[in-house]
Amino acid sequence: MPKKTRATKITDIRAEKAWLKKTRPSAYALESRDRKKTFLIVCEGQTEEQYFKSFPVVSASVKPVPLGCSKTALVECTKQIVAEDNYDEVWCVFDMDVKGDIVGQKEDYNLAIRSALKAGFKCAYSNDAFELWFALHYNYYDQQQHRSFYYEKLSDFWNINYEKHGKLLSFSKTIYTKLLEGGADQLEAIRRAKQLHNKYSSENYHEHNPVTLVYKLVLKLNQYLRT
Repeated sequence: MPKKTRATKITDIRAEKAWLKKTRPSAYALESRDRKKTFLIVCEGQTEEQYFKSFPVVSASVKPVPLGCSKTALVECTKQIVAEDNYDEVWCVFDMDVKGDIVGQKEDYNLAIRSALKAGFKCAYSNDAFELWFALHYNYYDQQQHRSFYYEKLSDFWNINYEKHGKLLSFSKTIYTKLLEGGADQLEAIRRAKQLHNKYSSENYHEHNPVTLVYKLVLKLNQYLRT
C-alpha cells in the first residue's frame, strides 16, 4: 500500500522561501514613491510668479514666491525660507532693471548672483529685463536694450500696452499660454537664450547684456509637465 503523503500548501513553500513571502511596502518606500520633486522659485514680482505657476507640472511641486525687494535682499530672504523647509531645487529669479537714479545697482546685482550660487541656489537672472525671455519666443535680440524696448515689442506681439496692462494679475495669468500660441516658439526661445548666454564668461554679471538664464529653469520644469 503506497505511503500517504501530505499535500504541500503554497503557504508552506512561502514559509520556507523568504523571497516568496508577501511583504508590505515600508513607510520609506511609500514616501519615496509618492514624493514629488519640489521647486522653490523666489522671484521679484507677480509677472514671474504667475508665469511659473502656469506650467502644467504633474510630477513635481512648484512654489513661486514673489518678493518686491532688492536683489541681495531677495537672496537673503530665500535663505530664510530654505532654513524653515526643505526643497530639492531652489531658484532665485531677478533682473538687472537699470534705473539711473539708484546708486550701486551693478554691485547689488553681481553680489546677489554670487551669493545665490555660494548658497547652493540656482540663479535665473536676466539683463536688463525678465521680459527678454518672453521676447525671445518671437525674435533673436543681441544688442543691449533697456526694458522699455522689450515692453514695446511685447505690446506689438500681444496687441496691448504692455507697460500699462501687461503687469496686471489678470494678464500675467495668460502669458504662459500666449507663449505657446502662433508666432511664439519656446524651443527657439531656449536656443536663442543659450546663444546669448554662451557669449559671456566673466563674473562681471552686469556686463552680460542681453542675457537671460530663465531658459534653464524652463528646461527643468518641462521635465515634469503633463503629457
